[in-house]
Parts: sequence; C-alpha cells; structure tokens
Amino acid sequence: MHFNILLKPFNLDLLLLPELMKAFIKNIASVFLAFLVLFSTMSFSISEHYCGDVMVARSLFSKAESCGMDIQKESQNEVCSVLKKNCCKDVMIQIEGQNDLKINNLSLSFEQQLFITSFVYTYINLIEGLDKKAIPFNDYSPPLIVKEIHILDEVYII
Repeated sequence: MHFNILLKPFNLDLLLLPELMKAFIKNIASVFLAFLVLFSTMSFSISEHYCGDVMVARSLFSKAESCGMDIQKESQNEVCSVLKKNCCKDVMIQIEGQNDLKINNLSLSFEQQLFITSFVYTYINLIEGLDKKAIPFNDYSPPLIVKEIHILDEVYII
C-alpha cells in the first residue's frame, strides 16, 4: 500500500511494476548479448614500438609512432659497408575475432511443415488473452442508496 503512494507521481500502478521490470531486464539482456556477439567477432591489432627494452609507443588499429632513433637505410657501397644493429623494434599483435558464426537453418520436410501449420491453426484460438484492466461493471450504474445500512446495523469503521 505504501508503494502505491510512492508510485503515484509517476502514474504507475503496483500491479504493472513486475511487467515493467520484466521488460527492462529483457531489454538489458538483449543489448548485452548484441555487444557480446559484436566484440567476439571483431578483430583488431595492437602495434608497439620498443626502443631497446623500453616500450615507447603503443597504438590500437594503426602503426605506433617511432621514437626517431631508427637507423636510416643508406645506399650500400660495395667498397665500404658498415652495418649497425638497430636498437628499435616494432611489434604487431593481431587479435583475431571469431569468423565462423554458426547459423542454423531449419529444414523441415513437407509433412512436418503441414503438421506445424495445422497444429497452430487448430489451437491458436483456444488461448485467449485477457485485457490488462477489464472492468466488468463499467456499463452499469451503482444502485441507489435508500437507507444507510451500516448506521442501521451500528457498524462503524474505527
């Protein structure tokens, strides 16, 4: 009874609250499952640039920026060639998503299709839904009060 007082400003009835909660939970679950499918099928790459043993830059979806200490490849001369070891290295991490989603195609024979359609057609009218707020006395007026019976019987609400 106290909940009805709290819900009056929102024009909500206590009887409709479980239906609203059920619809809300259903919407939250469907959004969660959609994001789960999206993120499980998405693939991406992480690029990291190391200068020595220290990571200098990291990038998602693109190549990481260089520290500027990369050795430029010079034209190799046959007479004089000096090779230096590069202290920088680039690491690419590829995270592959799930590529094969299983989509079930329901294949039914003609007899199975005929059975399902006849079953649904036969029993669809047996289950009838009720209106949300059916008021059976809406078309009838209340009886006229001739005597105040509770005063005659001396019954008072305290």
